[in-house]
Amino acid sequence: MNITNILSQIAWSADGLVPAIAQDAKTGEVLMLAWMNREAVEKTLATGQAHYWSRSRQKLWRKGETSGHTQTLREFNIDCDGDTLLIKVDQIGPACHTGEKTCFFNEIKLS
Repeated sequence: MNITNILSQIAWSADGLVPAIAQDAKTGEVLMLAWMNREAVEKTLATGQAHYWSRSRQKLWRKGETSGHTQTLREFNIDCDGDTLLIKVDQIGPACHTGEKTCFFNEIKLS
């Protein structure tokens, strides 16, 4: 795995970020959307643990570093335009900071 080659395939936003969708590797359920910068991608690929960039705190964080609800990387995908990542993970505990299994629990009922 050549991390430099992988980084060059990503179409970074003007602020150096790319959206990353985390999906449960076993069930296919979408867990969350977060942002990655170059360092987050590098650390995720190097360690096998999901790392993200916090736009509100302006810092790198490893998923589960305070909660223990970690994400172990199983698959790393770049979409056809290079502007979105899909990472498949083994999730330990809930993915959402609210304690919900997934961040997408607010279903809007369509008529």
